[in-house]
Amino acid sequence: MIQSMTGYGKTILQLPTKKISIELKSLNSKNLDLNARMPSVYREKELHMRKLIAAAMERGKIDFSLYVEVTGEETTSVINKTVVQQYMKQLKELVDGNDTEILKMAVRMPDTLSTNREDLDEGEWQAIEDGLKETIGKIENYRIEEGKALESEFDLRIKNIDGLLKQVIDMDPDRISGVRERLNKGVSEIKERVDENRFEQELVYYIEKFDITEEKVRLQNHLEYFITTLNSDDSNGKKLGFIAQEIGREINTVGSKANYAPMQKLVVQMKDELEKIKEQLLNVL
Repeated sequence: MIQSMTGYGKTILQLPTKKISIELKSLNSKNLDLNARMPSVYREKELHMRKLIAAAMERGKIDFSLYVEVTGEETTSVINKTVVQQYMKQLKELVDGNDTEILKMAVRMPDTLSTNREDLDEGEWQAIEDGLKETIGKIENYRIEEGKALESEFDLRIKNIDGLLKQVIDMDPDRISGVRERLNKGVSEIKERVDENRFEQELVYYIEKFDITEEKVRLQNHLEYFITTLNSDDSNGKKLGFIAQEIGREINTVGSKANYAPMQKLVVQMKDELEKIKEQLLNVL
């Protein structure tokens, strides 16, 4: 079962004083490229969260975001009363005004707010860890569903190539007969006497040169191997990519040996189907 590298998952946690949103988004990439955004208080757990994500996602360009919205009376900032009073005292010596106006000016000055270092509550962290695992499960399900669509696409394209290969196999005897006929015609136009034995040797040489029996067998094997790998338990986009390269190599060889317009037309169609496979393989995990 293949998986797509494209996916999305989101979980919202409602705690007594906070609403925490956990998001995971992924796109295709050759390797794991994980970008994490979170408030500084959770940085001590960042490495652990990265390991959880990396173990599940394996590959892809992944954006991990953790947003916190305070919904209760909790706050980590307090007014530094002593500093504000000192500012007000100095401002009163410089300007005339009532206390309210002077207070407005004072609180805009530096160091009027002090922020206490917030320690991560163990219960809150446990809720976040469970929420992250839930989000990972959601994005994995998304990837599996996307993978099913890709699997159907690959199955269709491989069947199309297989059908075209069968047409190539069916017309191959006519192609060889055509090669023999053209050679015979060419020789008959030569006025000089031809050594029949030498001619047969040359004919065998050229027919062997144009023979695509091995390519047909290997191409059929590669198509079957692609489907077998596609239906395996693991999602291995890289392996499918290697098999697609081998399929392309055999198709190209058939095209170069064909020397027969109807067969070359089929080869072009096979190449078109293969390109569609390669394009979608970039999204497979």
